Amino acid sequence: MNAVFEALSHPVRREVLKLLRSGPLSAGDLASHFELSKPTLSVHFNKLKEADLVSVERQGTSLIYHLNMS
Repeated sequence: MNAVFEALSHPVRREVLKLLRSGPLSAGDLASHFELSKPTLSVHFNKLKEADLVSVERQGTSLIYHLNMS
């Protein structure tokens, strides 16, 4: 439960979740909404994965993020 609260504590991660409400997006599509470096965004994506708020699938060379609704 602490992982969920930690993940939700940052505005960037909350914005990622809002963007994913409309459907799955690639890491590149998500990154285009922020003025942050790729390593910084990767940290945010990992926090969301650790909290089981998002899942990731690889499609070719792209990582596709999905909002976990359960």
